[in-house]
Amino acid sequence: MQKNLYIIIISFFLVSCYTYQVKKQHDPAAAETKAGSKKTATANNDIALQAKSITAAPQNLSSPQPPAPMSIQEKLTPNKNVRIEVDGKTYKVIVDRWESDSLVAHPIRSPKKILKFHKNQINSEKIAEKRFSQPIADIITVAVYTGIGVLVWSLLK
Repeated sequence: MQKNLYIIIISFFLVSCYTYQVKKQHDPAAAETKAGSKKTATANNDIALQAKSITAAPQNLSSPQPPAPMSIQEKLTPNKNVRIEVDGKTYKVIVDRWESDSLVAHPIRSPKKILKFHKNQINSEKIAEKRFSQPIADIITVAVYTGIGVLVWSLLK
């Protein structure tokens, strides 16, 4: 019993609510298809009204321009905690600064070690920021409350 308790306590120290997540680019085509399905239902109702209208205004059929993709330098701003992939190897670093086309960063656990990467070496699709994860925090909270409940139940029994 005591051995299991130690394992549980140690596992809570190894769990973190912060995870590395890749920012997803906004996909205007997917948003347009969702909006398009809503528009078709209302469009069928409005066809009769538009046919009656003699001076109907021309509709703006141009689709919205997709946002310009973010450059690597915009994604990796100073003091950000990120996970990057450089030439097939993954690094967890804190960004220090940009020197022309080179990223200057240091590993998370060793601030004295300096790493330099050229922006062409960095895989821009696999840049992941460290963020707070609410689902993981909720799972940990439920697990702790369950553990406390089991402990109280075992003490009362």
